[in-house]
Amino acid sequence: MTIARPIPDEPLLLVEGGERVLVAADLHIGIEHHLWIGGASVPSQTGKMLEGLVARVEEVSADRLLLLGDVKHNLPWNSFQEKSEVPAFLKSLTDFTRVEVVLGNHDVGLSDLAPQEVDVHPATGVVIDGAGYFHGHTWPDPAVFEAEVLVASHLHPAVRLADRIGSGPPERAWVRAPLSPDGLSEGYGRKIPGPEVTIVPAYNPLCGGYPLDSPSREERGPLPRIVRLEEGRVYLLDGTDLGRLQRVRAVQAERTGRRR
Repeated sequence: MTIARPIPDEPLLLVEGGERVLVAADLHIGIEHHLWIGGASVPSQTGKMLEGLVARVEEVSADRLLLLGDVKHNLPWNSFQEKSEVPAFLKSLTDFTRVEVVLGNHDVGLSDLAPQEVDVHPATGVVIDGAGYFHGHTWPDPAVFEAEVLVASHLHPAVRLADRIGSGPPERAWVRAPLSPDGLSEGYGRKIPGPEVTIVPAYNPLCGGYPLDSPSREERGPLPRIVRLEEGRVYLLDGTDLGRLQRVRAVQAERTGRRR
């Protein structure tokens, strides 16, 4: 039996079956360069992320570390920061455990940066020890849905928990949502059964979050069609269960006086 459980107070998922797989998603190494171009000077977070991941790998005795897409940030080219930091970051992690990557939409050129010790899987996903992993920006291989547990990322899920004037910073959150039979039939032309999907929040705190409870909606690839997002349960990093997303949105709309 394969079980997925979040690490308390961190955007990390531990998947336990025959092996212990620690999952981190959306690191976006190089986002500081992007911010610098826009006029903001922000120190690199890569060292802190490396330190945090190594500590958790050792703490939970992980057999593997799986980086679930968007290891790097800039598109369509690699910044000087990424060329310098990504190879060293990945190589350092391989000193502590087996490292694998599922490619995300920002990972153009990552295969050229990754050391040989790192296993790089396509964006269509991979099944490891009974769990299916995919980033979510593209339709995964149908075989991924045959796994006992499904894990995705890409959305940077968060909730704003706005006050009456609509302000409040987004807080990173987990979502566990059932699959959408209609969405899967549309995408694959046939019924695709499978378990619920755990959507992992972004590991890099500079990424912000996609406020699921916001009235605005932006196109985020097929993942919102693969799952019934409104029926998903939302949890904060500290484990607080906010209930189903449709209820969270209704409460926020009532609180701020906005239509859903």
